[in-house]
Amino acid sequence: MKRLKILEYALSALWRRRGKTLAILVVYTLTIAVLASILLMTHSLRVEAGLLLERAPDVVVQRIMAGRHDLIPTEYATRLREIPGVGDVHARYWGYYYDAISGSNFTVVGTADPPAQLELLDGELPLAPGACAIGAGVASARSVGVGDDLILIDSGNIGVVFEVTGVFRAESSLLTNDLVVLRDPDVVQFFGFPENTATDLSVEVFNPAEVDTVAAKIKVLFPDTRPITRSELVRTYDAVFHWRSGMVLTLFASALIAFCILAWDKATGLSAQERREIGILKAIGWGTADVIELKFWEGAALSVTAFLTGLILAWVHVFLLGASILAPVLEGWSVLFPDFRITPYLDLYQVFVMAFLTVVPYIASTVIPSWKAATMDPEEVIRA
Repeated sequence: MKRLKILEYALSALWRRRGKTLAILVVYTLTIAVLASILLMTHSLRVEAGLLLERAPDVVVQRIMAGRHDLIPTEYATRLREIPGVGDVHARYWGYYYDAISGSNFTVVGTADPPAQLELLDGELPLAPGACAIGAGVASARSVGVGDDLILIDSGNIGVVFEVTGVFRAESSLLTNDLVVLRDPDVVQFFGFPENTATDLSVEVFNPAEVDTVAAKIKVLFPDTRPITRSELVRTYDAVFHWRSGMVLTLFASALIAFCILAWDKATGLSAQERREIGILKAIGWGTADVIELKFWEGAALSVTAFLTGLILAWVHVFLLGASILAPVLEGWSVLFPDFRITPYLDLYQVFVMAFLTVVPYIASTVIPSWKAATMDPEEVIRA
């Protein structure tokens, strides 16, 4: 009951200073919202990337010409199969397509190597010539569904009609949102691939411990290629999202500085009104521990309210509003990429760390100067 009464008094004290309390609450909340938005979105995109790469080929072999990705001869696959420890090797046909009608970039992929984790919402993958399956983003951008026609312009500037046989989704929306799946021969004809060439080769390695060794052998066997292992892709995505989140944190450094100034102002001392209030409480019989507990509850009530409100605002901004402010920077996609909703993922460790780095310092900066005032003589405090 005593603690409840102290908490009640702490809340009434905050209400009496509601102008100052509201100003601190707004700055505190916005700071938490910015930090939480960056961390929530970065973590979600990293999880999405992990889902995307979970079943990626052990090694992807690309041909490099003048430092750029070039089409690779399919005859390379025969010699790659002769490397000890290598299993299946097959050609992959895919490419990017700019759709002028919707102003979006689509990824066109052949069915011989469809992305893993595909789950059709409606219909089926293309089995006949002139058929296609599309992602939800493409369906929305072109306003088509199963049974409708999707018209794309091929490399010869000729309109090609594809019948939509399926609209699919995956656990990772980053994987399928902009996807157009065709049969391999249709991809070859649509992009005008030269005979006996492919976009790249996927290589299966029986022993995961030998992936790097096989990649080194491929580089020796074909000096004009670039073997890319799955682990390298994961590290690249990790590094990119860490770099992007750090860049955005730098852009919002002013918010962090404002919070630091706020905490420093609280730590440097109390206002005259607050000191007099502590002196009066001491004079009417409050102990030093009671005063410290009072200030603890004041700081805790304000900081926890700001933290939870900021976290909720960040969740709404990132997962309900599509992170309209941060998405162009953190996603790293072209602005022409079809809109998609980020799948919500919450890292409790990040939440606890953020709470520790924001809530705890503020409570400490509230309690420490109050403890100094509470240990002084009440008459001296009131007169001062």
